Amino acid sequence: MLKLSGEAFADPETGFGIDASIVARIAEETAEAAAEFEAEIAVVVGGGNIFRGMAGATRGMDRARADYMGMLATVINALALHDAFEAVGQQSRVQTAITMAQVAEPYIPRRAIRHLEKGRIVVFAAGTGNPYFTTDTTAALRAAEIGAGAILKGTHSGVDGIYSADPRLDAEAVKLTSISHLDVLNRGLKVMDSTAITFCMDNQLPIIVFDVSAPGNIRRVFQGEPIGTLVHAKES
Repeated sequence: MLKLSGEAFADPETGFGIDASIVARIAEETAEAAAEFEAEIAVVVGGGNIFRGMAGATRGMDRARADYMGMLATVINALALHDAFEAVGQQSRVQTAITMAQVAEPYIPRRAIRHLEKGRIVVFAAGTGNPYFTTDTTAALRAAEIGAGAILKGTHSGVDGIYSADPRLDAEAVKLTSISHLDVLNRGLKVMDSTAITFCMDNQLPIIVFDVSAPGNIRRVFQGEPIGTLVHAKES
């Protein structure tokens, strides 16, 4: 399960909108990894490059309504990624948690698994279909539902893994190559939201955090190179 934030698609100068060249690179690298490693790949996309529900709520919008707007933003990103996959000859499907039959399939777990078995990349959009849940939680939930072996959490800010503190603010921050889900929660590290981390811990889903903005990193993470941070179950 590849988790991409909406900001990963954004114009680097503005942090908003969709940069077609970035989306094309991500699609090409993902398609190449799927072919080279014979991997079944699903993708969950965020929508923060267009609209973030929490930001709308802090400006006085109804939280649920703002979250639904954010879900629609993820659909726009998913369609952009779907188009980029098709442009490089990679079959893909978009499935949404909110029914919109004219542009995408509804989310049906067995159908998604069948697409993956046929070599198609499935892009999940519209979050869980419920307000108050992030796309990180969506990635964890969908990964469990389709039986994914791991969640690949792609960062977009140049940070290449999990650090003891924000390396952009603390020069003494130390990169962690491996850490347990429980330690992430106990130390308050900003990897994914706590609901997603707890879900992954309860379902023993490993997470690999890496910098998706660096060209070639998608292939490297599939190859097993230690380029990021592994979040794993705590040893008993």
